[in-house]
Amino acid sequence: MNRKIQILSILFLGISSVAFSQIKEEKLILNKKREPEVKKIEKKKTSIETIKNYPPEEKSANPVRYNITDVPAVSDFKTSTIQSEDVAPKFDGTAQNNYFQFGMGNYGKILADANISKTLENKIEVGADVHVLSTNGLKKVYDWDSDQSSATLGAFLNSYGEKGKVNLNAEYGLDNYNYYGIYALTPSADVDLKQKVNQFKVNGYYDFYSNEILNDVRVKSSFLSDHFDAKENQASILANLSKHAVELGKSGVVLNADLGLGLETVKTDFALLNENSSTFFNADIAPKVTFAKGESYLMLGSSFSFLNARNSSLILAEELKNNKTYWFPQAEFQVAAAKEFKFYGGVDGGLKLNTYSELLQENPFLVSDQMLRPTETQYHFYAGLRGDIDETFKYDVSAGFGKMRNIMFFQANNLFDNSFTLERPGYDFANTFSAVYDDGNVSDIKGSLQYFPLENLVIDADVRFLKYDLKNYDNIYNVPLLAGSIGAKYTMFEKKLSLGFKGIFASDRTTNSYAFENIGNASMIFQSAEDTNDKVGGYADLNISAEYKVHKNFSIFALGNNLLSSKYQTYKGYKVLGAQILGGVKITF
Repeated sequence: MNRKIQILSILFLGISSVAFSQIKEEKLILNKKREPEVKKIEKKKTSIETIKNYPPEEKSANPVRYNITDVPAVSDFKTSTIQSEDVAPKFDGTAQNNYFQFGMGNYGKILADANISKTLENKIEVGADVHVLSTNGLKKVYDWDSDQSSATLGAFLNSYGEKGKVNLNAEYGLDNYNYYGIYALTPSADVDLKQKVNQFKVNGYYDFYSNEILNDVRVKSSFLSDHFDAKENQASILANLSKHAVELGKSGVVLNADLGLGLETVKTDFALLNENSSTFFNADIAPKVTFAKGESYLMLGSSFSFLNARNSSLILAEELKNNKTYWFPQAEFQVAAAKEFKFYGGVDGGLKLNTYSELLQENPFLVSDQMLRPTETQYHFYAGLRGDIDETFKYDVSAGFGKMRNIMFFQANNLFDNSFTLERPGYDFANTFSAVYDDGNVSDIKGSLQYFPLENLVIDADVRFLKYDLKNYDNIYNVPLLAGSIGAKYTMFEKKLSLGFKGIFASDRTTNSYAFENIGNASMIFQSAEDTNDKVGGYADLNISAEYKVHKNFSIFALGNNLLSSKYQTYKGYKVLGAQILGGVKITF
């Protein structure tokens, strides 16, 4: 591990030296100050007035894509993990709306995606997005299938009116993969480990240009099914009411008032094992007021949640019903001594509905039968420092402490059938996980920064420390104590060449695991032994990308993932792909 980290450092220094040798030739182009985009450092939302510069005529003449889930302008390549994580840099400044690209690489990787949009005569923009990615998996590591494919098909509509803008977005997604992480048994090569998840989403969003009374309205819906007949329907609506920029005398203090109203419902039914079923209906009300002067402010508010929950399963004698009202504090302040140094702090809390859809995004290897509970953050205190130094260096560092109920994390499953046989379903090899919950405290330290040394170079980094103190479990499973990333985006030759670098790392993680043995020929059953303090090693994963525009309508690209070929696991048994190289062509029109 130390040797690989040394290699990573040498490679990064090498890349940096080459980049800065090129930088010396391009310093003359920096003849004025600029306001670089900041996407990595996400400042907490307050009710401070937001200037919405959306004049209708300007928007109609030069429409800009505005989606709830924005269609990526550069393909969201996947990282070295088989399941998926987007680590590729996106060069938004040079991206075009209409394109098609195709690429191939080792491990049988095939990429194809396209984005098409058109502004009609009535100045309504319509478009579609298609994305397909597949890999043959680790054929030399596992005798059984570890291949995976995913596809997304979306359509969107944007319209800009006199008072606001509207967006409609529909998307169908398919994930087809295998529960390949078998570590304690050796099944035959033809074992069926298939899992398939279908999801259809429809979203709508309306945003008024002004902050007068009705600010914006969001509507979201989702319909999910999987290979084992699990079904989940989810819908939500959120409205923000506001009255901003109320001057309080001649003090220079401005009052902003906001009221958030939300409704959310989720119904999940499983047809496997214990056949868990749950229904949640939650209503939220969040009033707050903000007193602001310049970049300093004080926000005071509260949030209330009214939850109706129902749970049932084959192992419960009767349906469990729960009606409960929650109150959470909401407060934040910022003292802006200067734009370089802004001290802030506050307290917040909230109720989060854990859905099967969201759990699968974090861990696709869940068994298709989950007990779902909402996670309650009773309070979370935090304090930090952020700033912008000479428009070239932005940073945000904070620390916090909170108390939570029903903290959700993932625990490895035992065998569901103890019979001494390998003729079993694909999810029954101790190769799946289930959501478990515990109460406890959490301490966190987070830091992120962005550095803009040149107009065509962006360097960013972030790190996160999370420490849980649980009531019942000695350790929180499958959550790293320390995680972070470092990245860079660089353009050369009048933006014809785009280079990207992304290094991600995580510390060791604790998990539980199982070992099996036959306790006697007469019994014909497996006896299991659980290790509650097993380790899934930490890792460093190096990724780079390059795209060269041969012609204004034709580009070639290449992506390298896990270039150190780290043999790490994301979850127990689930090894990742080794070093990967993918190349292809991109056509814009």
